[in-house]
Amino acid sequence: MSMNKIKFKKLSTHAVSPYKAKKGDAGFDMTAISIDETENYIEYGTGIAVEIPENYLGILVPRSSVTNKNLILKNSIGIIDSGYRGELKFRYLRLKDETGNMRNNIYNVGERCGQLIILELPCFEMEEVNELSDSERGCGGYGSTGS
Repeated sequence: MSMNKIKFKKLSTHAVSPYKAKKGDAGFDMTAISIDETENYIEYGTGIAVEIPENYLGILVPRSSVTNKNLILKNSIGIIDSGYRGELKFRYLRLKDETGNMRNNIYNVGERCGQLIILELPCFEMEEVNELSDSERGCGGYGSTGS
């Protein structure tokens, strides 16, 4: 089976090449090389830019280790369009304790701070219609199919 290639560029001499820890892993681990912290978030720079082919997208997601940290990815997932050539960054919301103080269990420079997943996009166009077909679910949402 031929392997597709995603071109990437190191924007810093400290950048770590994206890699998969194990064969068959879905995501490429991304390593933090910088931390930018504000009152509202903590952002990890990877020093990596990618060239995602047309008709594909990149998705930035947390690693499962985030459950051991006091962080939540600020935008749930990050969508990287094929035309973007900037640095891949992970922006997290830092959780506060019961007294309102920031919790300190975060990723540090040199640690893997997230993953990049590359997916092929199906080709669709939007078509405006006057009616949609019926379905079993219909308009039910927000838990309408049970708890």
